[in-house]
Amino acid sequence: QVQLVESGGGLVQAGGSLRLSCAASGRTFKIGVAGYFRQAPGKEREFVAAIRWSGLTTYYANSVKGRFTISKDNAKDTVYLQMNRLEPGDTALYYCAAGERGSPATSMSEYDYWGQGTQVTVSS
Repeated sequence: QVQLVESGGGLVQAGGSLRLSCAASGRTFKIGVAGYFRQAPGKEREFVAAIRWSGLTTYYANSVKGRFTISKDNAKDTVYLQMNRLEPGDTALYYCAAGERGSPATSMSEYDYWGQGTQVTVSS
């Protein structure tokens, strides 16, 4: 099994930045892709960004492209989501996830392991 522990959420003003971290442990050799999804109140969970476990390929939702950057520290088995120019519409509970198959990386059904979620709130 794989365990995911998230950190880094919080409250920030519009235009500000936050960095989320997702530390993976356990049988991390099984991971093919890791990513972030988010869910705002009353809305469905949606894809935000993903990265192949090799770190060589990244994917982004159109709504965050150019503002968010996903990266991975291979030595620490930790994935980061750097979020810049945050907007009130980015307010949501952010979940880290990891998948063994990971294709397509944007599909929630391809992810096998989920973190506990971390709240991001952007005030206007």
